[in-house]
Amino acid sequence: MNENHTSANGDFASQHTPPVGGFQEIDGRRIYIHTSGTGGPAVVFLPGASAIGLNYYGLQQRVAEFTTAVVYDRGGSGYSDPLPLPRTAESVAAELRELLRARGVPGPYVLVAHSLGGAYAFRFAQDFPGEVAGLVWLDAFHREWDDHMPAEGGLAAGEAMAPTAEQLRQALPFMRDMVAAMYPDYPEDVREAVAGYHASEAWIRVGMAERGTLVAIAEELQAGPGVPDVPVVAFTPLGVDPNQQALMTEETLQAIHEGKTRLDANLAGSVTRGEQRVLHDTDHTRLISDRADDIVQATREIVERASD
Repeated sequence: MNENHTSANGDFASQHTPPVGGFQEIDGRRIYIHTSGTGGPAVVFLPGASAIGLNYYGLQQRVAEFTTAVVYDRGGSGYSDPLPLPRTAESVAAELRELLRARGVPGPYVLVAHSLGGAYAFRFAQDFPGEVAGLVWLDAFHREWDDHMPAEGGLAAGEAMAPTAEQLRQALPFMRDMVAAMYPDYPEDVREAVAGYHASEAWIRVGMAERGTLVAIAEELQAGPGVPDVPVVAFTPLGVDPNQQALMTEETLQAIHEGKTRLDANLAGSVTRGEQRVLHDTDHTRLISDRADDIVQATREIVERASD
């Protein structure tokens, strides 16, 4: 995978100050991190492409009521310092491990992964299986995606159909309003920070760079083992995403939903204590806000199972 592209988030990282949290230096770069709560195993949220750690602030604060909870921005995204994108899953996983160690957050960890964050959680579990206490899968990336999807819903097709920078730029005002509306209970400064990022040029550039190498990431993950035998809860939202609906036929969407259901069932079935939870009333993006109660409860269950 080519890691020599121009940094995508430099302007945002240098011009904005996070409303909460701070920075940890890793290899001479600042990585944004915010830690709340005490106890263990610690819960770490891995953002999807185009998201930042503070998208998961509400979940983090509720999880912090019963254990340590961490949100962060991987290098090259959000408030973290610039870094050439795209990156390998291996480099992102290694960075996260170093970040947690430098910050004094002991393992093993419960990884809560959303969307593309699943690729990095999976690689972390491959490389450091003894440091993973459990997984909460939020419609997250699967390395076998193409094996369960119609060609028009495959990873290469997704890369080809991705909107252009100009198309995304035209959507920025809508994105700000939509994101702000997703988090009405956030403190105003946190809500504005999240909405502001999703209305920035960095949101466009980082998202395009990270989503542009999904085939390569799947191939990278396929070269390693499966997840360790730890407790898993996999959420499968089957609500219709408006963006997908605009690009795909009803038959293709149905096939994708059936494929996702099989993939998450396979993940849950690959471990001794795994469970799939299918949700029909939310979609990929709104899952983390619409079903926050369910995600927090599942995370609590995984923490308790990992502590048994």
